[in-house]
Amino acid sequence: MKLKGKVAIVTGGGRDIGKAVAIKLAAEGAKVAINYYSSAAGAEETLAAIRAAGGDAIAVKGDMSKASDVSELVSKTKEAFGENIDILVNVAGGMVARKLIGDMDEEFWDSVLNLNLKSVFLTTKAVVPLMKEGSSIINFSSQAARDGGGFGASAYATSKGAVSTFTRSMAKELGPRGIRVNAVDPGMIATTFHDTFTAAQVRTNVANATPLRREGKASEVADLVCYLAGDESSFITGANIDINGGTYFS
Repeated sequence: MKLKGKVAIVTGGGRDIGKAVAIKLAAEGAKVAINYYSSAAGAEETLAAIRAAGGDAIAVKGDMSKASDVSELVSKTKEAFGENIDILVNVAGGMVARKLIGDMDEEFWDSVLNLNLKSVFLTTKAVVPLMKEGSSIINFSSQAARDGGGFGASAYATSKGAVSTFTRSMAKELGPRGIRVNAVDPGMIATTFHDTFTAAQVRTNVANATPLRREGKASEVADLVCYLAGDESSFITGANIDINGGTYFS
């Protein structure tokens, strides 16, 4: 129970990695506010799993690229768990679609940047005033931030590169207040993201070229997030930590 008594917000907590993160934090004693947008059924499953294990959680629908929805999430978290928030995990994001630059219009570009970057800015801005010394923010970047992403993923890779830089900036800004800010950079993790956007043969090729010869699991990413959320990582901030089985070394 490394996180007993702490309050956490997990955006995008209704499926895959976000779901695994919420369940892991709750298993370590945190009270968890699960944000979701389109994954209502998944959010309810996450909520049920946490409560069945004796944990405490709520689920709140909201689009994290909208300040009003972020404010509602924070308000409901305070109503349920009190005035302090100790952990913020920004999982919400996505690719939307693979498009080459000639196929992208301004609306598409903005939608990807808003989903992956603006959401992190808005949640951070809203939650930091409620954080005390020892709190932790964990953002989700991507291997794409380091290598430019796959074919047709330039908007996604750019947005995640910006998340990595924002993480470093916030580590400097919030460090004097005792708030740590880190990011995780997943590679090929077995999730619906890759079910949707990555061809099966490409996934097989990547797994075969990975030193560990497999895809990662959402639970493994959740373990890393839990470490960064707790006191065991108390001298780590501003880091973008790769979790890709050795596909890409930083």
